[in-house]
Amino acid sequence: MHNLFQPLPGSLPEELVTVLAENQYVRIERIVSMGHASPEGFWYDQAEHEWIALVRGQAKLSFQGDVLPIDLKPGDCLLIEAHRKHRVESTTAIEPTIWLAVFYRD
Repeated sequence: MHNLFQPLPGSLPEELVTVLAENQYVRIERIVSMGHASPEGFWYDQAEHEWIALVRGQAKLSFQGDVLPIDLKPGDCLLIEAHRKHRVESTTAIEPTIWLAVFYRD
């Protein structure tokens, strides 16, 4: 059994990624961020689709070609299609930001 809210470390030098379940078709991860962002100029370009839900905290995501980032708050979810370039602009540093991410292929 897993709990999305525990354990949460007091500080995180890097994002904390925990694989909750996986098989050959799908991978489900809990990602914990605290003031983290993608490196300057870096864009994710994944071969998998990624469905994300923001469980706690706040985040800003940018998609290549879009003018403005998307502000995410708890309960927000979206599907990032495979190879849609995106980056994390920011996550709040005052509390852990908890993401639930589901990765899958066609």
